[in-house]
Amino acid sequence: MKIFTLVLLSLLVLGGGCSTNQDLSDNPSVQPKKIDEKPVSTSASTLDLSGRGLTSIPSDVFSRTNLESLDLSDNRLTGAPQAEIRHLQKLKNLDLSGNDLTGLPAELGQLKDLEVLDVSDNRLTGLPLELGNLTQLRILDITGNQYSKQDLDQIAAKLTNTEIRR
Repeated sequence: MKIFTLVLLSLLVLGGGCSTNQDLSDNPSVQPKKIDEKPVSTSASTLDLSGRGLTSIPSDVFSRTNLESLDLSDNRLTGAPQAEIRHLQKLKNLDLSGNDLTGLPAELGQLKDLEVLDVSDNRLTGLPLELGNLTQLRILDITGNQYSKQDLDQIAAKLTNTEIRR
């Protein structure tokens, strides 16, 4: 038992030989970490890129077509997310909260499996009517935005089973 404990402590202290310079796109199960940055939380179905100061969504994210959860909260995203977001067809949870987004792409309406969309605390002035196509959506959080009430009324009329947080 003492040997097992010693080996375990050695692995913890020495880091178990984990590489810290692995590129995010090389292996989705690797969690790269730089000394001054928090680790990227990633798995085949989840990617957490929150709080990294990103000004746009990295293009390699859109090739991760098995993603079910994508967290891009608390960055510095501006404008609207790229239309390539439509490639993430298995996405169920998308968190874009706490950014400086002023718009959302109509292509979000193509994410048929989306259940939770959090765009709270941005600078949205309008909402694409295509959000009304998200029939699986359970939660739409738009708090902290200056959206068009007319847009929201049209979307809400189609999303009768969705909790809309205003």
